[in-house]
Amino acid sequence: MSGVRAIVAALVLGGCVGLGALPEDLPERPPFPPENAQYLGSQTRLLDTDLVNFLVEMRGARDGRDAGAYARCVAAGYALIRGFGFARHIRTIASQEGGLWRGDAVYTVSPALPPGKRTLDAETEVARCREDGIPLI
Repeated sequence: MSGVRAIVAALVLGGCVGLGALPEDLPERPPFPPENAQYLGSQTRLLDTDLVNFLVEMRGARDGRDAGAYARCVAAGYALIRGFGFARHIRTIASQEGGLWRGDAVYTVSPALPPGKRTLDAETEVARCREDGIPLI
């Protein structure tokens, strides 16, 4: 990557993090013990027939990626409940105020594997969420 491209990429990535977006390039971390987290609930808003907004709140998150993981679990659970096998991540914005973390995520849901890199198999993700102790609703 040329020097100019690297600088532009760093500025774009830095801007995303500063705005609360969750870059997909960050390395995966092991889940934290559920006893350190309080999952305070979620809301689901249907934006279109296959476009859904998920709002989550939690305490005990290490950073916005933990709130994003909670939103991902809610999205996977929603997809299965509605008879869809897959979801594709559009965006997640995380914010924190006074120890309360909020995640605001948008996903598309579909019966077939959608195009793109940011897709998830709802059954596989639900199993992972249960294993990690993250609620689906």
